[in-house]
Amino acid sequence: MNTREYFLPQSVNEATQLLAKHGPFMLVMAGGTIAMPLINEGISFPQKVMGLRRAGLSYVTKPNGKITIGAMSTLTQMLDLKEIPILQEAAHQVGGWAIRNMGTVGGNLFAPPPAGDFAAALMALDAQLKLVSTAGARIISLTDFYTGFMTTALSPGELVTEIQVPVPTGKTAYLKYGRKHANTPAVVTVAAQIELDGEGVTNSRIALNAVGPHPIRASKAEEILSGSPLNPTTINMAASAAAEECEPFSDAIATEWYRRKMVEVYVRRTLTKITDRR
Repeated sequence: MNTREYFLPQSVNEATQLLAKHGPFMLVMAGGTIAMPLINEGISFPQKVMGLRRAGLSYVTKPNGKITIGAMSTLTQMLDLKEIPILQEAAHQVGGWAIRNMGTVGGNLFAPPPAGDFAAALMALDAQLKLVSTAGARIISLTDFYTGFMTTALSPGELVTEIQVPVPTGKTAYLKYGRKHANTPAVVTVAAQIELDGEGVTNSRIALNAVGPHPIRASKAEEILSGSPLNPTTINMAASAAAEECEPFSDAIATEWYRRKMVEVYVRRTLTKITDRR
């Protein structure tokens, strides 16, 4: 291991000051479930590392109809979030107990595909991120946070400190398909929130994971559903649109062709699951 300095800030203010001082030469580590395997296997050689586990970012509060999640909150903590069952389900689908006990909500935002299943559920819920630096704080939508493969809208010196999630007002559903029943990388993950007025869809959010460079919105599928009844015809149309607009890849888990086929299948199943709950 080449690491020469390890910092353990006791507050967000101290963390941002360290980041401003050491900049791109320092690795920021949350739970370590992504970074440590790369370091141990000799793939990553950070000279400076900053851990955030004592920076005061492990909390869940519930102000004004929102759930506010500190970036260092673990995925295991999300299993107790009864107000938002889709986040409970998403957390349950990430790894095994050891990974959930160490892995954090903030860290999952940076997981390379096909990982990052929890982020897809947050995207379907219209989550907002609080980004903090020595210059101040700003709020950005999770949908706008991703800019490309392993790239984000973070400015130099910024940290993700908080995830703000509106309590859903519509129906939600979450499905993950992998090669094994549990503790498996995704072939595709689908998270959806649908708001209905009678039979008509007034608002829809469909997020996909493992079929693009990062968690993505199925915007064309959402447009098809908007203002339409949620029935088998519109569900099939939306599922086909989602399959067309996604950007799947081939890896050791699945081919690009297979991932695209499974997007159509699992978007259809997710939306049907929502109709079954009405």
